[in-house]
Amino acid sequence: MENFTPVSAAVGGALIGLAVALLWLSNGRIAGISGIVGGLFKPQAGEVGWRIAFLVGLIGTPLVYAAIQGVPPFSIEAGSGTLIMAGLLVGFGTRLGGGCTSGHGVAGLARLSRRSITATGLFLLAAVVTVFLARHVFGG
Repeated sequence: MENFTPVSAAVGGALIGLAVALLWLSNGRIAGISGIVGGLFKPQAGEVGWRIAFLVGLIGTPLVYAAIQGVPPFSIEAGSGTLIMAGLLVGFGTRLGGGCTSGHGVAGLARLSRRSITATGLFLLAAVVTVFLARHVFGG
C-alpha cells in the first residue's frame, strides 16, 4: 500500500464528479467517453464543439500536469499485442454494453440508472475474473 494516496484520490474523484455534473447541468449530456468520441464520427449540428473541448481537457490536463510536476514513474508489463487486444476488447465491450465505465460507472450510478448499476456490476465482475485467471490460473 505504498502508493495509497487518499487525499489526492478524493480530490481527483471530486473533480471528476464536478466535471460530470457540470456537463450534465450545462449541456444535458452524459460524460461517457465512448459516447463523446463516438459522437464525433457522426457529427450533428452543435455537437462537435463541446465534444472536442471535453476531449482536449481530458488529454491536455495530464500533459499540463506532467509539464509542471514531471511524469510520475510507471511501468507497463504487458506487450504491444496484449495492449492492442485489450483496447479492441474494451472498444467492443463499450459498444455491446451501450457505454463505457465512465458513462455507466460515474454518470449512470449518480443518476441511479438500473442499466448502469447492472453494467458497472458486470464490469467489476469481469475485472475480478480476469485478474483471478491471469494471476492464479495462467500464472501471470
